[in-house]
Amino acid sequence: MPEAATAPAARATIGDSEFDRDTALTRRAPGVYDIDLSAGWTIISAVNGGYLLAVLGRALADALPHADPFTISAHYLTASQPGPAVVRTDVVRTGRTLSTGQASLFQYDDEGREVERIRVLASYGDLDTLPDDVRTTARPPAIPPMQHCFGPEDGPAPVDGSSAIADRLMLKLDPSTLGWALGQPSGRGEMRAWFGLKDGRDPDPLSLLLAVDALPPTAFEIGLKGWVPTVELTVHVRCRPAPGPLRVSITTRNLAGGFLEEDAEVWDSADRLVAQSRQLARVRLG
Repeated sequence: MPEAATAPAARATIGDSEFDRDTALTRRAPGVYDIDLSAGWTIISAVNGGYLLAVLGRALADALPHADPFTISAHYLTASQPGPAVVRTDVVRTGRTLSTGQASLFQYDDEGREVERIRVLASYGDLDTLPDDVRTTARPPAIPPMQHCFGPEDGPAPVDGSSAIADRLMLKLDPSTLGWALGQPSGRGEMRAWFGLKDGRDPDPLSLLLAVDALPPTAFEIGLKGWVPTVELTVHVRCRPAPGPLRVSITTRNLAGGFLEEDAEVWDSADRLVAQSRQLARVRLG
């Protein structure tokens, strides 16, 4: 008797996915939110900076009269750990088209003292009200078709630095930026990939905050190893992304004094530049 066909797994939807559940906050009081940071978004033992930015971004979307992040800048003060955290928000200014707020995430250290992990300043608006006029010289990154790219599951064993977050992402890396995984880094500070959430949830402005910080560090392809902690990350969200996988391109032009920058572009399935970011990160030399 033929084996019964297995029904395809249902795709998660925006508002009903692991990402949405793990960034959900409970409002304790006006401007104060509780959350349990999920261990599912860790890199080694630290919580991923893009996931954390999405958490604070969601808190600000609730606190401000506008729902969409236009620009958000975060300073990462200390490494966040899975577990309870508190987010406190302040409304700086509200206007007709833009509102500005700030937010900080706090946890407790081993002595029970409150420690600020991240501080954010952001401006929010309504992406659906933006004009359609686009004048740009930017072009989508040249990434091979997805079937010719490789993810963590394609390797014989987990690569150095892989972690829980990899199980939650659909990540297919451009082979030309994968020399580091074979012990032959190109020396170029480039990383390119197809990106999505493993459960099939389509992208939205909040998940773009994750996308800019979810690829392996460009430092790997320069020939460095180990953790590359973010010092500061600024993201500009340019429009609401179309359904389907994203393409993310990250470049580093300058590593000096133990710090490097990562400039990221995120393109949607309609060939639109939907987000840009710049990150300053610290590397360990030698």
